[in-house]
Amino acid sequence: MSMLMFPGKQKRKFSSFFKSLVIELDKDLYGPDNHLVEWHRTATTQETDGFQVKRPGDVNVRCTLLLMLDYQPPQFKLDPRLARLLGIHTQTRSCIIQALWQYVKTNKLQDSHEKEYINCDKYFQQIFDCPRLKFCEIPQRLTNLLLPPDPIVINHVISVDPNDQKKTACYDIDVEVDDPLKSQMNGFLLSTANHQEIASLDNKIHETIESINQLKIQRDFMLSFSRDPKGYIQDWICSQNRDLKVNVNYVYHSKS
Repeated sequence: MSMLMFPGKQKRKFSSFFKSLVIELDKDLYGPDNHLVEWHRTATTQETDGFQVKRPGDVNVRCTLLLMLDYQPPQFKLDPRLARLLGIHTQTRSCIIQALWQYVKTNKLQDSHEKEYINCDKYFQQIFDCPRLKFCEIPQRLTNLLLPPDPIVINHVISVDPNDQKKTACYDIDVEVDDPLKSQMNGFLLSTANHQEIASLDNKIHETIESINQLKIQRDFMLSFSRDPKGYIQDWICSQNRDLKVNVNYVYHSKS
């Protein structure tokens, strides 16, 4: 009796998506010392495209597969109270903190005088067990509110009946994969030549913005003049007159 799991043709090996795998066979059939099969990722793990588990037997066997995904970056399951408050079940630490900050802003919990403090509402008081706290304290306080993610649980029956057409079972599992362009972008950004090109393009952007600003000033001048030529000329003469007086006074005081 055997069981083989494989994901099909993929660039990444099947095992690279998981942190651990546990197969629990019928304890009554195989006893307390031989009913568990475990695989856990280590620093020296050699990735594989499948796992094959064999056990002797002549009857159908119920088994449970527990698959723990290897989230990158790591994800955490929220304490039930915090999960209900934020509407998040499992997420990265940074996303959880961002959701908490959004809750604080939405419910106006930030102290109006001491901005670094949060005045807890009844839900925050229940979760963090205090009436007031600094937002910078939240990452540390989250430690006891974050749990390992739930494993993927698959219940399966291994059939020994030669006439059973369902000996092979397929399951779809959603996993997160890196964008294939990510490595190319990293290489692009690390290239010295590309840095020079980026700097050159930045300079062109600044020059273009300056040119646009100058053109806008000219356009504003033309628009103002076209709307009220007489009034614009009078305002311009008054402005020049004030500037002339300031310059004359400056020269006079300088000579004195």
